[in-house]
Amino acid sequence: MSTTDFQVARKNMVEYQIRCCKVLDTDVLDLIESMPRENFVPEHVKSVAYMEGHVPLPCNQEMLSPLQEATILQTLNLQGHERVLEIGTGTGFLTTMLAMQAGEVVSCEIHSVLAQQGKENIDNHGANNAKVIEINAMDADAVAAHTDLQTPFDVIVLTAAIPKIPAHIEALLKDRGQIMAFLGSNPVLSLIHRRKVGSAWQQTGLFETLLQDMEGTAQVREFLF
Repeated sequence: MSTTDFQVARKNMVEYQIRCCKVLDTDVLDLIESMPRENFVPEHVKSVAYMEGHVPLPCNQEMLSPLQEATILQTLNLQGHERVLEIGTGTGFLTTMLAMQAGEVVSCEIHSVLAQQGKENIDNHGANNAKVIEINAMDADAVAAHTDLQTPFDVIVLTAAIPKIPAHIEALLKDRGQIMAFLGSNPVLSLIHRRKVGSAWQQTGLFETLLQDMEGTAQVREFLF
């Protein structure tokens, strides 16, 4: 595909996958339409970079869908000063867009191959306020020991499915902070927006969806009798 073909595909993605699904924030739409999604995927799948669904990535991972990404950005309504924690860098596409709307982004990636690709892609697209760290963010001890994860965050985004947000992740959020997470167990999964208000939580379900499960979580042992 040529550069022009990708530009047309990007515009069609915005019009027919995102705007029609009630993502109407002009800043979000302009940002997504300006971002060359094809630069964040392996060469052999560039032709499907703008498809409706999840594009495959290395390490048996996948990108969020365009609608999932756009909904996260619109719901967060970032103002440019926020400190954001992302769990699951992938190849850095959402990371880069978060960085372009926030003050600082720290992104955690469990796979070394993706962590390296994410760093390169983020740097190549000028997001110098984003940092990728290779870590299993589901490991409470690893998180507690990492210097970049000691200061609370205004926003936390979890980019894979998880039954429940771990307590050590919730503890990283400032008061009045926001969490975006895909909660539930496949195939019953919802994109959830949560806001911390003192010791209470305000929660809104945005839509039901599908997504790969979060890696690195503790396995629950089942006993058969």
